[in-house]
Amino acid sequence: MSRLRETYKTDGIPALTKQFGYKNIMAVPRLVKINVNMGLGEAISNAKILDTAAEELAAITGQRPVVTKAKKSIAAFKLRQGMPIGVTVTLRGDRMYEFFDRLISIALPRVRDFRGVSPRAFDGRGNYTLGLRDQLIFPEIDYGKVDKSRGMNITIVTTAASDNEAYELLKIMGMPFAKKGQQ
Repeated sequence: MSRLRETYKTDGIPALTKQFGYKNIMAVPRLVKINVNMGLGEAISNAKILDTAAEELAAITGQRPVVTKAKKSIAAFKLRQGMPIGVTVTLRGDRMYEFFDRLISIALPRVRDFRGVSPRAFDGRGNYTLGLRDQLIFPEIDYGKVDKSRGMNITIVTTAASDNEAYELLKIMGMPFAKKGQQ
C-alpha cells in the first residue's frame, strides 16, 4: 500500500471527520482519480511531436496515454475534426497515489521560485486543477532527450462536496498550498 493512502487512512479520515462532523465514514472526501493532460497544438503540423509527448507522459505516470482528437474543425487554426491534438492519462488506485506522492514530494519542489500552489484553483465542486509549464521537473524525464519544453494540466478529482472540504483533504495529504496572501 502506498505511503499517501496510509496517511489518508490514519490521519486524513479522523481529521476530516472531526472537522466537518461526518456521521458515516463513506461521506469523508477521498481522491477518485488524477487526470494528466498535454495539449499539443503544434501536433497539427508535426505528428512526431505526439509520439515524443506520449513517451514522456508514459514515463512520468507509468501508464500508456490515450491520444485525444479534435472535436471540431477550426479553419483559423488549420484544424480538422478528428486530428490528434493531445495526449491524456487517467490514473486511479495505487498508481494515482504514487503519482500524487511523487508530484508533491519530488516534482513541485523542483519548480524554480516555488512558493506553493494556488489555493484558488478549485472548480466549485471539490476538484483541483494545476498547470505545469515544464515536464523537466519530473525526475523520470531525461534532460538530454528533450527537444522542447511542454506543459501539462493535472486535475485531481475528489468526492468532496465543496472546495473547502477538498482544500482540507489535499492539505492533509501534503499538497504545498501557498499562504493566502502569497499567490
